[in-house]
Amino acid sequence: MPMAMAELLLPVEIANFTDFYASIFHATNAGRFFRPDNPLMPNYKYLPVAYHGRASSVRVSGTPVRRPQGQTKSHDEEAPVYRPSRHLDYELEIGFYIGMASELGVPVPIGQAGRHIFGFCLLNDWSARDIQAWEYQPLGPFLAKNFATTVSPWTVTTEALAPYRRAAFARPPGDPAPLPHLTDPADQIDGGLDIMIEAYLLTKRMCTQNLAAFRLSSGSFADVYWTVAQMVAHHTSNGCNLVVGDLIGSGTVSGASKASLGSLLELTARGREPIELPSGERRGFIEDGDEIIFRGFCGREGLARIGFGECRAVVLPAAVK
Repeated sequence: MPMAMAELLLPVEIANFTDFYASIFHATNAGRFFRPDNPLMPNYKYLPVAYHGRASSVRVSGTPVRRPQGQTKSHDEEAPVYRPSRHLDYELEIGFYIGMASELGVPVPIGQAGRHIFGFCLLNDWSARDIQAWEYQPLGPFLAKNFATTVSPWTVTTEALAPYRRAAFARPPGDPAPLPHLTDPADQIDGGLDIMIEAYLLTKRMCTQNLAAFRLSSGSFADVYWTVAQMVAHHTSNGCNLVVGDLIGSGTVSGASKASLGSLLELTARGREPIELPSGERRGFIEDGDEIIFRGFCGREGLARIGFGECRAVVLPAAVK
């Protein structure tokens, strides 16, 4: 069957969804907007921070995303208002699927964590920043995140990525070493993955002008502070069991440079510095009709290039009655 005629579905029946916060660059940048005096929480360098998302709202690439509604409160309002999100954002992430279950009550040692990972995909953890800013304290993300998650239809197996492994992210001098249950010499040697990921924006006007999608950023998954093995080991460290079909997200992948920032929150300084598009439009956050497109690949001289396909979705207006 020609690929153009194929209907691509979710590659896995999603059992659970957990999203991490593994990029220290993103965590620091985002923290500055919500906690200017304390951007990086003291636990960040000791454990991979995460939240449990909503498996039922994970959709395959190409499925439209409807703008969420929720409580938001601007600085000049005395009370919150229920309305469509004005600060809809994307998060450029890598996802990975659990292919081998673990026993409830028994932590997975970090040295064995890789055996539980079947493969990797592109993931967009859609985020309503204005809803998030009002609701996230004291328990963290909820309605700002669980309305939609988009994944690519392709799963790149762990074995296929073996040639693209590299050393884990080098912690700056003075950062604490991971605790023993999150430390493995082999993981430090080749726990990183050199996956290039890119985010693009395509507006309705750009389509009418026959313009190509505009690249917003390009970065490498190798820049994340925590490895996937550390994420799995931490996830199970309290005895939480893994289930076949669990989807785990890395959190927004951002690098040190502006060109590698994985969200509009960072790229536009929370909307204060809008991006100029080739169509003459400006974007601080996502507008209705915009399409967000992720692309990913591994490539190195002498090795076969491995593509991750695309992870894309058009944003529809809120379902206001």
